[in-house]
Amino acid sequence: MTDAAERSLPMMRVVPSGRRLQMRFAAIWIAFAVLIVLSALFIPRSLLPSSILSIIPFAAFLTITAMGEALVLMARGIDLSIPATITLSSTLLLGVSGGNDDALLPAIIVALIFSLAVGLVIGVLIAVFRLNSLVVTLAIGTIVIGATIWYREGIVAEARVPPSLADWGGSRFLEVNVAVWIALAVVVLSTIILRLTAVGRRFIAVGASPRAAWIAGIGVVRYQVAAYVLAALLYGIAGILLSAFIRNPTLDVGQPYLLAPIAAAVLGGTAVSGGVGSMIAIAGAALFLTQLDQILKMLGVSTAIQFIVYGGAIAVGMALGGVQVTRYRTLIARWFARPAAQGRGNA
Repeated sequence: MTDAAERSLPMMRVVPSGRRLQMRFAAIWIAFAVLIVLSALFIPRSLLPSSILSIIPFAAFLTITAMGEALVLMARGIDLSIPATITLSSTLLLGVSGGNDDALLPAIIVALIFSLAVGLVIGVLIAVFRLNSLVVTLAIGTIVIGATIWYREGIVAEARVPPSLADWGGSRFLEVNVAVWIALAVVVLSTIILRLTAVGRRFIAVGASPRAAWIAGIGVVRYQVAAYVLAALLYGIAGILLSAFIRNPTLDVGQPYLLAPIAAAVLGGTAVSGGVGSMIAIAGAALFLTQLDQILKMLGVSTAIQFIVYGGAIAVGMALGGVQVTRYRTLIARWFARPAAQGRGNA
């Protein structure tokens, strides 16, 4: 398909205008700035350099997983298999490597291959067989967790990642953990691909309007499957980075990444209706949620309340994502214009 044909896709009818997109993606940065101000006023110790450096790697892990979730949302799906894929990747890393540096590279390759396989199975079931994404990802995730638990029974409970990977996972560049730089590189690379390449434009077109994209000659199924495969790859990478950071991961390593990536994706402006998303805004949402999580822990808030906050964040993000800004702006303008019209009528 030619570039002219791509530009002629009826995307603008389903994707918000440039100004609306800018406001959609800027909202999370405004919220993050407000949160920082509140932190400085009420919990200043949360902004100490030591506190920031200790939590920013977790923002990086959340950013990577949320970008995978965002790809799926942009393709008009949802993914609940993130914890399972992260745990699978981490467990395979431990099992294949056996804690030895000599087997580190094969262990990483195996972990990523199995992660890709999970994404491929999910993508085919959803895009080819038209099954519900919520049900499929939940079911496959459950199967993967079961298989991972079975595999983990053959690994010693005190298993650790190879020493070289552990050293690398704790290393810093310019005083910042290496995982943060990897997350930043993934954000930049994915942004370039989505915004400046033909593949990225076609993917956005598929999410914005699958029927219009199919009429324009785009392989809709291929791009939908690719969304789940690439998302699973990001989850696998996150599992490896998490394992390197904590050194002796358990079967609970992926548990925190069920709701948080969805919250970060929708708060970052990703449209659940597909076709709209910004990886840069998702990074801002990950920073926001990580700082919020730190504040809640410093305040002694229970885990139950933290889940409530995450659930509320998802609900607010989805609600804001569905707001028709232009429509309400017109209604407000009409409301304020009514008294003026009535005044002229009385005169």
